[in-house]
Amino acid sequence: MGTKEKKKAEAWAQAKRQCRLSEREIQMAKQLGMTPKSLIKNIPTPAQMWKLPVKEWIRSLYFEKFGGDDNDIPHL
Repeated sequence: MGTKEKKKAEAWAQAKRQCRLSEREIQMAKQLGMTPKSLIKNIPTPAQMWKLPVKEWIRSLYFEKFGGDDNDIPHL
């Protein structure tokens, strides 16, 4: 694994930790074309009560774009 791929993997691992995401949600975010930085930036602060948690936000965007329900999420 090269330096670039290693940094990319570390960024995804950090986003997974900070946003409390599962592997399935990371896969959905990648399919939506999101970056780790965009996920971390969208973590709601206490003043942003209107904002969905990142986990729910990814799921809502995924189902809006690709349709289906929770059982249609591709498994790893």
